[in-house]
Amino acid sequence: MTQDNGPWGRRTPEPAPPGPPARPRMLLWLAFLGALAALILALAHAFPEAVRSGEDWAAVARAAGFVVLIAAGALRAGQLFRPEHLRYAAVWAAIIAVLALGFAYRGELAGVGQHLKLAFNVGDPVVTGEHELVVPQDAEGGYSLVANVNGQRVRFVVDTGATETVLSPDDARRIGVDMASLRYVEEAETANGPGYGAPYVADRFEVGPISLSAFKLTVNREPLSTSLLGVSFLSRLESFQVHDRKLILRWRNAD
Repeated sequence: MTQDNGPWGRRTPEPAPPGPPARPRMLLWLAFLGALAALILALAHAFPEAVRSGEDWAAVARAAGFVVLIAAGALRAGQLFRPEHLRYAAVWAAIIAVLALGFAYRGELAGVGQHLKLAFNVGDPVVTGEHELVVPQDAEGGYSLVANVNGQRVRFVVDTGATETVLSPDDARRIGVDMASLRYVEEAETANGPGYGAPYVADRFEVGPISLSAFKLTVNREPLSTSLLGVSFLSRLESFQVHDRKLILRWRNAD
C-alpha cells in the first residue's frame, strides 16, 4: 500500500516485511546449536578412534565454530539463507545424530526386543544366549512359564520342592489326556497329607527351544490351581539359578 506525500504526490516505498520475532529466532538458534552438539557427541561415540586427544577436540570445536559463524553470517544476509533454512539444518543435524548414536550403540539396541519381551513377559521363556533361557519373576514373587505338552500350551509354576512335574486335572483334561484310563498309584506327602497321582508320558515336552521326548509327568488326582514344573525337568538341564529376580535355565544338547 502506498500513500501521497506532499503536493507533488510523491510515493513512499512500502516498508519491508518484518523479520521473525526475536524469541522464536533465539529458540531456533538454540535448537540448531543443540542439534549440532548432539551430532558432534554422537559422531564421537560412533567413531571413538577419530577423537582421542585434546588437540582432536580443539579441531572439532574450531570446525563447529566455523559452521556456526557461516550460519550466522548467512542468516544476517537474509537473502541466501532464511530462518527456515536454519530449522531444516537443525532437523537434519538431529537426524544424523540419531543415526550416529544408533550406529554407536548398535550392540545395545540389538537387545531391545529381548528386554521388551522380559518386561512384558506373559509366560514364554526368553532366549538370552546360546542354550540359555530366562524366566522373569512374576507378580507373586515366583516363576511361572508356559510349556508345550504334546503341542498344547500349559502354564507351570516352577517348584524346586516338587520331585515330579505335575499336571493339574484341568490341564490334563484340556490337553486330551484320557482321564478314565489313569491309575493313581503314585503317593506323595503334601502339606495337606498324602497326595496321589497317576503317571502319564508326554510324547513331547517343550520349554522354549528345550525339547524332551517321552517325558514322564504326574497327573494329580486332586484339583490344583496350576501345574507344577518340578525337579524331574530341572534335573535334565545343565544348570538353573535365580539371579536379579530372573530364573536362568541353561541346557545341554539333550534329545
